[in-house]
This record gives sequence, C-alpha cells and structure tokens, in this order.
Amino acid sequence: MSKEVTIVRNVLEANDRLADELQKNFRVKKILCLNLMSSPGAGKTTLLERTLSDLRDEFKMAVIEGDLQTDNDAQRVAATGAQAVQINTEGGCHLDSGMVMDALKAIDTEGLDILFVENVGNLVCPAEFNVGEDYKVTLLSVAEGDDKPEKYPFMFHISAVMLLNKVDLLPYVDFDLKKAENHAKKLNKDIEVMPISARTGENLEQWYDWLRKKRAEKL
Repeated sequence: MSKEVTIVRNVLEANDRLADELQKNFRVKKILCLNLMSSPGAGKTTLLERTLSDLRDEFKMAVIEGDLQTDNDAQRVAATGAQAVQINTEGGCHLDSGMVMDALKAIDTEGLDILFVENVGNLVCPAEFNVGEDYKVTLLSVAEGDDKPEKYPFMFHISAVMLLNKVDLLPYVDFDLKKAENHAKKLNKDIEVMPISARTGENLEQWYDWLRKKRAEKL
C-alpha cells in the first residue's frame, strides 16, 4: 500500500512542478489562465463561443481544448477567430501540466490576455491536477441536479467561480438555485456563484465583469 501511495504522490508532485513553471511563465507574460471544468454537456464550449465572440475587441484570447476524442470543440472555438489547440487524451479523464505545456508550443502567446483551458468533461479527476491556472472555474448545468456540489465536493471546494448554466431551462427541470449555492458555499465560502445561460446570454455580463477584473489584477 505504501508503494502505491508513493507512486501517486510522485505523479502529483511532478505535475505540480510543471504547473509552477507554467504559472511563472504566465506571470511574466501577464496572461490570465483559467481552468474551465464541468461534467460532459454542461456547456463549456458554448460559454467559450459566446465569451470569445463578445469580448474579441477587448482581449486577445486562446483556448486549449481537452477531449477524449475528436476536434469538434476546437473547431467551434476556432470559428470565433480565437486560437485553438486540441488535446485528445485517448481515454484519459483529465488534462495535466505536461499536456498544456506541449499545447502552448502551438499558440502565439505574444500579447495574449486570457488563456482558457477547457478540461475534459468530468467532475472528479480534473480537480486533482493543476495546469498552471490562476483560477479554476466550474460549470454546473441546471439539468444535472442541485446536489452536485454535495456529491463532488472537492471540485467546488477549489473553484473560484461556480457558473450555474442553462438557467433558461429552470421552468422545465427540478433545480433549486439557492440549494446549489448553499451546498457550494459550505464547501468554499469565497466561491462566486453566477446563474447564467450561455445559450441566451442571460447574465453573462457578470461573468465578463469578473474576467475584466481578474485580467486587470493580473496586470
């Protein structure tokens, strides 16, 4: 048992060393890096499409896309005009710092303001591995159930923001916004909770203001 624990710990420590290198690089270049996490289908790519389109005149942005297979999401992101690089994990449940470091070689980071890392859809593994980000942002779709923060506590404990997406579906699903927020706040009193609809654009200005604030702080 001790041998297995040591191996796991070594993997995490190696990842953290690379994450520290990435953070130093982002600090020097003044790039705000966000690790975007959620379960599959929560709306990460739709959110990015809206964000990249709506803020294209304010920021130079790029996206590293993580998926098990296909480059579908990267194609959607690239259609906005932003730089996009796809990482296919071939069955891996998360991105790690080494993958992000390799993907950065294909991105022009000169003058880059914001780098989004869209992680593999999963509410467990991505939370364990830093990828050099300044903040972790977790999307929770109202179609998933308001108990998800309680069921997957670590993800919400370490996130700076919880975006409650697809609020346009609230009349059709059994989801209590306040209950989801309370669950998250018990885990992390500082987490910012934003009910949004990436499809309709509802309340996205709050998300954009948060991005503007964090980008300004990075400078």
